[in-house]
Amino acid sequence: MQGYTTDIDCYLRHGGYAAFRKALTMEPAAIREEVRVSGLRGRGGAGFPTGVKWSFLDRKSGKPVYLIVNADESEPGTFKDRRLIYHDPHQIIEGTLIAARAIEARRVFIYVRGEFQNGARILERAAAEAAQHGFCLTDKDGASIAIVVHRGGGCYVCGEETGLIESLEGKRGTPRLKPPFFPAVLGLYQCPTIVNNVETLAQVRRVLEIGGATFAKTGAPGDTGTHLWGVSGLVRRPGLYEIEAGAATIGELLHDLCGGPLAGRTFKALIPGGSSTKILKFGERFTGKLPNGTAFDWKLEDVPLDAVSLTASGSSLGTGGMIVMDDSVEMIQALANLNAFYAHESCGQCTPCREGSLWLARITRRIIRGGGHMEDVALLGSIADQIAGRSICAHGEAAAWPVQSAVAKFGDEYIESIRRSASGTPSPFALRLV
Repeated sequence: MQGYTTDIDCYLRHGGYAAFRKALTMEPAAIREEVRVSGLRGRGGAGFPTGVKWSFLDRKSGKPVYLIVNADESEPGTFKDRRLIYHDPHQIIEGTLIAARAIEARRVFIYVRGEFQNGARILERAAAEAAQHGFCLTDKDGASIAIVVHRGGGCYVCGEETGLIESLEGKRGTPRLKPPFFPAVLGLYQCPTIVNNVETLAQVRRVLEIGGATFAKTGAPGDTGTHLWGVSGLVRRPGLYEIEAGAATIGELLHDLCGGPLAGRTFKALIPGGSSTKILKFGERFTGKLPNGTAFDWKLEDVPLDAVSLTASGSSLGTGGMIVMDDSVEMIQALANLNAFYAHESCGQCTPCREGSLWLARITRRIIRGGGHMEDVALLGSIADQIAGRSICAHGEAAAWPVQSAVAKFGDEYIESIRRSASGTPSPFALRLV
């Protein structure tokens, strides 16, 4: 919006903190019920219902309750949270204050990705402005919410909630075992803790603004509200697009909003929800039934942009970070990039992930350097199968899923790349990513 600034005066002129004022007139349990009724799913990748997550909080222990805002945003291809931080921080602060009141937390930690130096300053200023205007007071007795902005450790696994908590406590950011360390029971400082994503809390503000029942009528069955789609890669107009869940298809997003492929090229593949989600191939079809019994028969361009439909298509919505590739990309190069990243970011705690991610990176690096063997393609799939589901946190799946799906859909191209390298034939692909 032209002329829109990050200061609180501008936010107030546009109706800011009205939802928080409404929350102050409600009991915490009533706020939680509104969020539960809304059907709001978390926007951090897992997509767990927010109201249900809040209901797991241990309220009997007598320990203090903490709220953590996950602004780490370490998923490659994802930049929605960063845009919210840099361009509308008070929307985050307002949603955070509503959530803190709902779960009766007195201290909030906003865990910001370490590289977001300016973003951390913007959030600190926004939190200070909110306190100066009295918005951190949560009840008539003057109890207040303290907001602490903490710059993170700069590693991928700190985006996982228990790894984040470890880092916030000043330790190495390695995920905890669940059970027993479910954050809602044993979280920050072994106290009940809720961890919510930045976009999730911005949506919480919207739920209070229009009411949970009204919010539930927007979006698609099983996925209410809107999603921020960050489209990057080989399209004419990459950028951030807010779309009501299920109101548009992949084809409408890429062709109508993003302007289609670059001149003279055609779309080849995309990763819909950040680099850890399974790759989808243009030209394939998806058939089956949705959970509500509705039959579907879609081309990739026909897949609706909502969590249920993307899951039915064999991938997931994830963090809404869509990475688009066209026919100029050699797919083994793209996979080598991803494998190198996940090998570097493994915390090393779990043997399958620590060793497996390194071998995935070594094998794809060997292939792109011309030393690949025909059996390497099947070996990649086998190693990925041995990683998935065998690690403490989701980093195992993050490393394995792109490989599993890519081998299944582009295995023939990988074999051809190995054969071409062995014969000394030049690559026909224009874009080499590694």
